[in-house]
Amino acid sequence: MINNFTRKELLPVALIVFAFIIGLVLYPELPEQIPSHWNARGEVDAWSGKTFGVLFLPAIALGVYLLMTFLPLIDPLKKNYARFALPYYWLRTIMVLFLVLLYLYSLGMALGTEFNINYFILPAFSILFISIGLVLPKVKKNYFVGIRTPWTLHSEEVWDKTHRFGGKLFVVAGLVALVGLVFPNLSFSIFIAAVLAAALLSLVYSYFAYRKIKESNNNSMA
Repeated sequence: MINNFTRKELLPVALIVFAFIIGLVLYPELPEQIPSHWNARGEVDAWSGKTFGVLFLPAIALGVYLLMTFLPLIDPLKKNYARFALPYYWLRTIMVLFLVLLYLYSLGMALGTEFNINYFILPAFSILFISIGLVLPKVKKNYFVGIRTPWTLHSEEVWDKTHRFGGKLFVVAGLVALVGLVFPNLSFSIFIAAVLAAALLSLVYSYFAYRKIKESNNNSMA
């Protein structure tokens, strides 16, 4: 069983605590309405009440962290997590960091900072998906993390091949997200298309990798 409470966990926990503290410190200065959603042009198109806006994203960060920390404990393949414990730690830490940075951006906007979200969110998404791409090849077979298809879960060889392939695609998707900075009106369309393509191609690859291995095994038995 993985030891989920080690010194390195202080980093994501500190980020979450920092988010709650900065929200409480700034609470008296914040307006009654806080930006909660932006359209594809980077314009605020939805607002939330102050209390909800101050607590929501830190709570989501905490929930994501706890979920990613404790899900391995109920995974039938939980022993495999020890084989990629460090990459998995960095994955959940980066997820928390992404949410905390998004929270700080929303607070800044509420306080009157003028900065187009596209110039924040696209680099942030780019780093997030590049990080996912770098971690994927190190992820071992499990039921909660990674590219989980009937074919990857059926075969560890298919799992490993698919995650090496998918890792490269997600790194490319992260880099493509930056192209949106050059085409602001198409930024989120480019990003979504890149991520969907990476996910779909990984799924298709897992099927053909499974078929190829199965045919090879059948031929060797013939």
